[in-house]
Amino acid sequence: MSETSRIILCVCLLIIVYVLTRKVHTWRIKRAYIYIIKDLEQQGAVDPSSAIELPYAKIGVFRFGMRDFRPKAIEYLIISNIIGMTESGRYYLKDKKTDNL
Repeated sequence: MSETSRIILCVCLLIIVYVLTRKVHTWRIKRAYIYIIKDLEQQGAVDPSSAIELPYAKIGVFRFGMRDFRPKAIEYLIISNIIGMTESGRYYLKDKKTDNL
């Protein structure tokens, strides 16, 4: 195998690895969205009066182990107006029907 073909093969492998890591990252963040929404539904947090605290909402100072996507997912869900946050730092699931009126 010539040197040129080895370089081309290595570049192709790097591109494949990059694409796969992006796919895994997307898959894990999507799982975090679903986990948060199900957690809020199961605990009955559907309005500000029934809002709950989510212990995984804050990023810890000392993080050990695998990366936790839930804090970033919560930020995105708040920005997307899917979940709401009270002034006391509790979270609830917003009702799509009442928000669109």
